[in-house]
Amino acid sequence: MTEASSISDRLHQLKAALPEHVTLVAVSKTKPVELLQAALDAGQVDLGENRVQEMNAKAEHFNGQPVRWHHIGHLQTNKVKQAIRHVHLIHAVDSDRLLAEIDKRSLNAGIQSRVLLQLHIAQEAQKHGMTEAELDATLNAIVDTPLGNTEICGLMGMATFTDDTEQVRREFKSLRTLYNRYNPGHWDTCSMGMSGDWRIAVDEGSTLVRVGSAIFGSR
Repeated sequence: MTEASSISDRLHQLKAALPEHVTLVAVSKTKPVELLQAALDAGQVDLGENRVQEMNAKAEHFNGQPVRWHHIGHLQTNKVKQAIRHVHLIHAVDSDRLLAEIDKRSLNAGIQSRVLLQLHIAQEAQKHGMTEAELDATLNAIVDTPLGNTEICGLMGMATFTDDTEQVRREFKSLRTLYNRYNPGHWDTCSMGMSGDWRIAVDEGSTLVRVGSAIFGSR
């Protein structure tokens, strides 16, 4: 079996296991364009990258093909102008400063950007994300001064990297609880779950999972 056919088989198995309302983002970061093409040929249109330069280079390579690019990593404010050129959804907006920069750059570019606010739900300090208090303050500020060129589509979070599945479940449950509490009615994305824990995430209400190694193989 070729690598391309293996990718196709893994994608079809994943999609068959996922509920219809859950979006699958294939995490294609560091992978060559040949493997991305195999995913596209298998009908996968949502691809995830964590480096702006790599995402834009791949977007230009696949120009004209039906791809929705997701920026899934931590985004620095000085990379926003480049990131919004091709991105369909920015996943990890973890501060007011970054949100304001995205809105400003989107206004200047004459485009509408779509983002998720990242919550810190893990016990690992190195993971990024807002606290609930910061989320509350951010959303209240938007009520007073609405964003002009940025649409908040929901929340995202990453669970602790651990074999304790009950801890992972509790963390995902906490994110879904916040999603339900703060959803103004038009959010449609609660993003949680990766290759090792997407089944738990879906059980706890995820509507978008990010899967890399289970599709493209380990890095």
